[in-house]
Amino acid sequence: MTMDMDMGTATMSMGMTGTATAAASATTSAMSMDMDMDMGGGASCKISMLWNWNTVDACFISKSWQITSSGMFAGSCIGVILLVMALEMLRRATKEYDGYLVRKHIASVRPASSGTSSPPTAATTTTTTTAGTKASPGSSVTDERGVPACVTSGDRGFRPSILEQAVRALLHTVQFAVAYFIMLLAMYYNGYFIICIFIGAYLGAFVFQWEVLGRGASTGATKEATVCCG
Repeated sequence: MTMDMDMGTATMSMGMTGTATAAASATTSAMSMDMDMDMGGGASCKISMLWNWNTVDACFISKSWQITSSGMFAGSCIGVILLVMALEMLRRATKEYDGYLVRKHIASVRPASSGTSSPPTAATTTTTTTAGTKASPGSSVTDERGVPACVTSGDRGFRPSILEQAVRALLHTVQFAVAYFIMLLAMYYNGYFIICIFIGAYLGAFVFQWEVLGRGASTGATKEATVCCG
């Protein structure tokens, strides 16, 4: 009887081990394949962790964003393009606001120093810029912010006010949030959406980085190559 009990226990142990192995194998297979989730509306929601070209029934971010038709998918692609263009617009807005603060500071300092400065003479009409080049008399050499280079070269800088810094922080936060949202969309590995992200980056750079080059100006293209992480 003892032998029968031992054999039964061994058989049960082997069965449980086999069941656990099969369950683990099924779980691994399910994780490596595309996931079709039932969102309660009857239609399956396609979510893939691998490169895919899903269109209808694909889901993004939340269950409410489920593609139910080709027209809805086309509208989503256009929305992704506009979202990436909005990120480039925010980057340009941040740069322009900083330039505005600098020009405002220069305008407030210039009247105070104009009363003590001597009038320009023939020997001082030629200005040497920060790049080492000389500007002709009467010309104005400015940097990318529109501030004269001869003024900013001797300027020690300034600290924005609390309100101005709050606006700068708000612009940075919105820019960071939009960039993070775009990163989440890219993590769905949908080929169409990723192509739309590239198109939006191109159009956004074309529209919002159309700036004056040269004269010491630094463009956004030389500083940032991606839209991720703000």
